[in-house]
Amino acid sequence: MSSTNESLAALRKSYERAELDEIHSAANPLDQFDRWLTEAIDAQVPEPNAMTLATVGGDLRPSTRIVLVKGYDARGIVWYTNYQSRKGQELAGNPYAALQFHWVELERVVRIEGRVHKADAAESDAYFASRPLDSRIGAWASPQSEVISGRDVLVKNAALQAAKHLLSPPRPPHWGGFRLVPERWEFWQGRKSRLHDRLRYRAEGDAWVRERLAP
Repeated sequence: MSSTNESLAALRKSYERAELDEIHSAANPLDQFDRWLTEAIDAQVPEPNAMTLATVGGDLRPSTRIVLVKGYDARGIVWYTNYQSRKGQELAGNPYAALQFHWVELERVVRIEGRVHKADAAESDAYFASRPLDSRIGAWASPQSEVISGRDVLVKNAALQAAKHLLSPPRPPHWGGFRLVPERWEFWQGRKSRLHDRLRYRAEGDAWVRERLAP
C-alpha cells in the first residue's frame, strides 16, 4: 500500500458542530433546506449554491458533475445548462436525477431525488438576460461535452459569436433551465462517534413524511 493510501486510511475527523432532531427540524423539507442554505451563505461557506447532479444514461451508467442552483421554491430546484450536453441528453432519456449539497465547514449534506423537466422558456429567457455578457457569449461558443481539438476552438467561437451578437445575444435554443421536483429529501448532520443525524422526508400524497435513518 502506498504512503498516500496509508495516510487516507488514518484520516479521522470527529463531527461535533451541531445536531439535527425531529423537534427542531422543519415539518416541510423546503423550509429546512432554506434554513440550512441561508446558514451556509451567512457562514460564508465557499460556493454554498454548488451541488452535485447525478444522472443515468441509456447505458445505465451513472455520471455526476457540479452545477449551481439558481432558484428554488415549492415547484422545485432550478439550474441552467446546455440541453445538448451529456447531462441534458441523459435527462432527456431518463428524467430522474439526484442532487447533493455538501457544506463541509458546517458538517452538513443535503440529498434530493426527483423527476426533472425543463423550465419554462420565459423563465430561462429572464435568467439568461441577467447573466454577464461573457457568459451569454460562452453559451453560444461552447459545444458542451463534445470533443474539441483545443482551447483555441472556444476562443475562436467566442470571438465569432461576440461579433455576431454584439451586446445583445439572445438565449440559444439549446440552453435553458431544468427543474427537479423533489420526491425525497435527506438532511445529514455529522455527529460524534459516527452516530450521525439523518432525517429523510418522502412525499406521500400532498404531505411529507419525516423519518430518521440509521447512519
